[in-house]
Amino acid sequence: MSWPVLWAGVLITALLWPLAWPGELALRDMLVLDSPALSPAALGTGDLPARNAPQDGLLALLGTFLPASWVARGLILAGAAAGAAGAIWLARLQGAGRLSTLASLTLVLWNPFVVERLLQGHWSLVIAGWLLPLIAAAGLSGRAGVAWLAMWAASLTPTGALFALATGVATGRGRRWPTLAVGVACSLPWLVPGLLGGGSASAESAAAFAPRAETHVGTPGTLVGLGGIWNAEAVPASREAGFALAGVLLFALLLTAARRVPAPLLWLAGIGLGGAVFAWLAPGVLSWLVAAVPGAGLLRDAGKLTVLALPAYAAAAASTRTWAAGLVLALALLQVPDAPRALAPLAPQPVAVDGSLVALADGRDVLLVDEPPLVRRADGAVMLNPLGKALSTVESGALVVDGVLVDAPSPRWMSARSAWESGDLAALEQMGVGVIVDGGRIVETAAGPQPRGPGLILLAVWLLIPAGVWLARRR
Repeated sequence: MSWPVLWAGVLITALLWPLAWPGELALRDMLVLDSPALSPAALGTGDLPARNAPQDGLLALLGTFLPASWVARGLILAGAAAGAAGAIWLARLQGAGRLSTLASLTLVLWNPFVVERLLQGHWSLVIAGWLLPLIAAAGLSGRAGVAWLAMWAASLTPTGALFALATGVATGRGRRWPTLAVGVACSLPWLVPGLLGGGSASAESAAAFAPRAETHVGTPGTLVGLGGIWNAEAVPASREAGFALAGVLLFALLLTAARRVPAPLLWLAGIGLGGAVFAWLAPGVLSWLVAAVPGAGLLRDAGKLTVLALPAYAAAAASTRTWAAGLVLALALLQVPDAPRALAPLAPQPVAVDGSLVALADGRDVLLVDEPPLVRRADGAVMLNPLGKALSTVESGALVVDGVLVDAPSPRWMSARSAWESGDLAALEQMGVGVIVDGGRIVETAAGPQPRGPGLILLAVWLLIPAGVWLARRR
């Protein structure tokens, strides 16, 4: 076994060790039950924009015969392994030696973006970020089939699909149009509901999800170090203690090797870092975009854009030599030296769900009148209310950040709540609400389950993409 493979195993184990514990994944935006509901919301055709399609639909489908929380863990582990493979491949393309390869590998797997996004619960976005170097290496090597399959895997989340599409097209050389077609096909589970449903995000949401400055480096310095998530609670202690300085030094060192980085990767890095910094410099423009342009809300969390620079960073790290490669490796680790300890909250938790309510609902839409969207774990950490994943609910989607209403409730939820307060069960039945839960009171209507056919068709199309790629390559 080679040194890069051994080192990748060490890094992956140090980062993902909490996932080995029993329980279900429940931390902030991440909630993966063993048996989530195969609801319209999970399939991207619910009351809210399809921000979690096809991820939630896939987990709900597989959760009918496998524990979905273990499926998610397997996907995270596979994503990390794919990121390691991509870093090693890029290093070979750059003619890297052993130490330079280890530096590139470290930078891809162990960085503030990975740690902060995992702590926020953005696990599928982290998988997509790890896959970008693999997509880039495959594209630059003319291995379109590998790039397309990696793009498909990255499209578990809409943002991952966009970033994978950008990376695939930028590095696809003579196959840009087929790559574009594959990227669009991978986006159908969220693109079709988005086009049919329309809608946009609020201007306030861009400010709520703006990048944060970390200690001693300011917002630009934080972003070039691939940090700066908007939620301070998802930031490791080391970042607030000044270790973000290592990221600025690392960026300066990588710049010395930029002339040896393939131009498409530099363009991607410029778009990613430039877009994130522009969102910080011109928040009003971003606020207007997310409010006026349907779908632009995907990028209201502008800090996510920085991950587009990861393939360029990996190639630059692989282009360093001797002492510089060792320094890159050390600085990469020093950006988040406490990563293993910081990621301890990822450990799965026991999650209690009222099984009798799930059985009573039997797939019907449930209006949860006074259930909070967020609850606390036993250790005090925030998690999503498990009823939202265990049941097919009328989704509110209301989001309040620091006392400001960032996302208004969905029209269907507001109408259903109004009908319930006026005692109009006929109106609730007409809206497709089969069960109403108001504190200890449970009321049923004659409404049956909502149709899942359109969402299932989109999920099936997405699942067939690898077979389509195989046939395309055979022909």
